[in-house]
Amino acid sequence: MTAGTRTTRITLRPMRWWDIAPVLELEPRLFPEDAWSAGMYWSELADAHPGGSRHYTVATTEDGSIVGYAGLMAGPAEADVQTIAVDDRYQGRGLGAALLADLVEESVRRGCTELLLEVRIDNFRAQRLYERFGFAPIGIRRGYYQPANVDALVMRRDHRNENETEEDHG
Repeated sequence: MTAGTRTTRITLRPMRWWDIAPVLELEPRLFPEDAWSAGMYWSELADAHPGGSRHYTVATTEDGSIVGYAGLMAGPAEADVQTIAVDDRYQGRGLGAALLADLVEESVRRGCTELLLEVRIDNFRAQRLYERFGFAPIGIRRGYYQPANVDALVMRRDHRNENETEEDHG
């Protein structure tokens, strides 16, 4: 990945409690109307351990700066994308796709048969990314994003073929 004229290597790794502060620096810039609080991230990370229902990843540069993050909640049959964000200075370079691929792989690894997400109805760039990963629209949640009262497009990705393939070859 490149940043300006120099090449920057990006690494994905599990999110830890010490990542909350830098994530909170990005959060209001990327989600000005519905940014998550520190308490929300603390709550999510409390269940992001082996055997827990949450999975959170951060994308870091070589100097340790966080430039993206993503989160997943996984149940026995289905998983939900909780958040996915890329620093606006790193958008359009494949980082959103790398973070989404991490969430898809984790949900398949956990044996989920489907992955769901909500995306702002006016976020066409994100919708195109999700469609490239096999997500299809299944409904609308009116006024989902508050306080802006913006609708959410609900999208779903079916994992049954991936799970069957892994079980057949596992």
